[in-house]
Amino acid sequence: MTTLKSKLQEDLTAAIRGRDELRSSTLRLTLSAITKEEVSGKTARELSDDEVQKVIAREAKKRREAAEAFGQGGRAEQAEREKAEGEILAEYLPKQLSDDELHAIVAQAVEEAKAAGAEGPRAMGQVMKIVNPKVAGLAEGGRVAATVKRLLAG
Repeated sequence: MTTLKSKLQEDLTAAIRGRDELRSSTLRLTLSAITKEEVSGKTARELSDDEVQKVIAREAKKRREAAEAFGQGGRAEQAEREKAEGEILAEYLPKQLSDDELHAIVAQAVEEAKAAGAEGPRAMGQVMKIVNPKVAGLAEGGRVAATVKRLLAG
């Protein structure tokens, strides 16, 4: 069993013992998503820590989107629960890049793309190819794309 998955299970056990309903239900859902990922496809397999992290990131993104939707729908109580679940999942993800750190990485990639002869909005794909491996798991794709667009336009 991977270390991240075993940590999730240990934390789930602790949450159940501590009667922390929010944490235990969030970890249960996340572990079931990991298990579902493990058994999908032709053969069952054990996920690596990186793959487990991707599943957790996907679950956290679902929580953020749900919180936003509930907030717009006027269901503040449900939106708060989704936000709280997202915060619990964020504890298991690497720290996200700050806007300044992301800006620096994207600016460097834009320079590399310009050196290769790509400029303007058409260079978006080339810049994203350079940036994505560097920020994988450390910044959300939408944030990265917005920063790239802003720097290419400016």
